[in-house]
Amino acid sequence: MIISVYVKIRSKRVGVFQRGEDYEVRVKAPPAEGAANEEVIELLSEYFQISKSLIKIKAGHTSKRKIIEIETGE
Repeated sequence: MIISVYVKIRSKRVGVFQRGEDYEVRVKAPPAEGAANEEVIELLSEYFQISKSLIKIKAGHTSKRKIIEIETGE
């Protein structure tokens, strides 16, 4: 499964919110040294109730807009 994610960094309220077909992920972490990306993967893992190893950032490592691949076992 491929999803489009918009990331809000340094947010007071963290979590995953569905916006139509896209998702908004709010993280506390700054974008330094991949901390925000790690938190995005962690929050998506909790939201979809799957292992973090099944979630990969396919595009947008340094952007607020990311394309995420979630392995579903299909």
